[in-house]
Amino acid sequence: MIRNNNQRLMPVVALVFVALIGACATNPVTGQREFALMSEAQEISIGRQLDEEIRREMGVYDDQKLQEYVEDIGLKLAAESHRPQLPWSFSIVDVATVNAFALPGGYIYLTRGIMAYLNDEADLAGVLGHEIGHVTARHAAQAYTRATGAQLGLLVGSILVPETQAFGGLARTGLGILLLKFGRDDELQADRLGAEYAATSGWDPVGVPDLLTTLTRIGEVGSRKDIPTWLSTHPQPADRVDKVSQTVDELRTKVDHADLRVNRDAYLLRIDGLVYGDDPEAGITRGSTFIHPGLLFELRFPAGWQIQNSQTRVVAQRSGEDAFMFLEQVEEPLSRALSDLAVADMREVGVTLVEGVQTSIGGLDAFIATYKGDIRDIGHATAQVAHIDYGRKVYSVGGIARSELYPRVEQDFSSSIRTFRPLSSADANNVPLNRVGIYLVQPGDNWQSLAQGPGEEIVEPTTLAIMNGYSVKEKPRSGDQIKIITAGQTYR
Repeated sequence: MIRNNNQRLMPVVALVFVALIGACATNPVTGQREFALMSEAQEISIGRQLDEEIRREMGVYDDQKLQEYVEDIGLKLAAESHRPQLPWSFSIVDVATVNAFALPGGYIYLTRGIMAYLNDEADLAGVLGHEIGHVTARHAAQAYTRATGAQLGLLVGSILVPETQAFGGLARTGLGILLLKFGRDDELQADRLGAEYAATSGWDPVGVPDLLTTLTRIGEVGSRKDIPTWLSTHPQPADRVDKVSQTVDELRTKVDHADLRVNRDAYLLRIDGLVYGDDPEAGITRGSTFIHPGLLFELRFPAGWQIQNSQTRVVAQRSGEDAFMFLEQVEEPLSRALSDLAVADMREVGVTLVEGVQTSIGGLDAFIATYKGDIRDIGHATAQVAHIDYGRKVYSVGGIARSELYPRVEQDFSSSIRTFRPLSSADANNVPLNRVGIYLVQPGDNWQSLAQGPGEEIVEPTTLAIMNGYSVKEKPRSGDQIKIITAGQTYR
């Protein structure tokens, strides 16, 4: 999501735990003593620092009422948790992938993408409760404890600062949960705690197994890049549904089922109009083309490369190989010779100039050059990068690969770089914006017809079924209120 922002991320060196001393602490959930390298105060401090990075890198979804709605439910759940005293924070980050994650200290995030797959407040309470459980049981703190010292610096740097892995960390993670991999027991415990916190707070705990079922369905029909991090790094949700369902049954016997809230209509009302997929305000991907209607440009990446859009840069990766392309804004306005800026900018990445030439790309002044150098986790690398002066902003567009791989991708880099071009206001105004809409199913409707927009399929029929809590073999039931994806509204 390139925005009007030229700030470059720096490694989060403040998070290296070289000064921490091992200690024992009591786990708030189990009551047992355990080894820990992080006090509660340190949890909060680290969470606060990483929160700033996440908000800058992922962005916060621009819907204050929806943010307040999620925060209100999250705070009610946290108040019934084992650690109500933490400075809890709940945010929707502006990311299209289906995900949720937690940081030490009580920082909980849902992606905009997962909001479209939840079907009621019980589902929302379930996912929030699950992430709260990771914090209360200190799973997040323990994961960071295991990544102490230089390992932690590399972990955070590789996710939030793609430069440290030749721009590839972001592409490989798909904006996941900072690669915190919890064990099976941790996940089962978070499932149980999420159900308990939901029920204690007055929501039907069935939201936890409902969400796990949805994630299972996504994994069954989606490509690997579509699989949410909950599924790809956690124990398989299908294996967890039976276990947490036992907990749900026990909780429902303790409280009158009729008193447990689901609030489907209230939830659907809140997400009506939610942006689905890429947000034109931050740039969109259509096939291999990245379009930014706000900044009025487009770039075509090589066909078949996996594209990831973050708050500060766009990264494309050649499948299975250490070959990456990137696009980012590096300066506003241009304050020195373009060639001087380019060389200094690439020196920060760790490569030095081999040869370069002043040229024109898309009718714009540009300096395109070849660079070489040693880059951590990739070894000796070669890069081809253009720095382009456009509208008092300078954009860096290029590719980088291991030197022995570079000859095979050099032409891909060169061709793609030269597709950067300005967009007219008329072209930008015609960029479609997809949103969630609410629809009452009519007799004869099917997922194929409901997925169809004017002249083209907006979303896959199987995706639409899963989004609404159906299996892909079920037909929509006449009279049901469901979510559909609407198109045709343009950016301006």
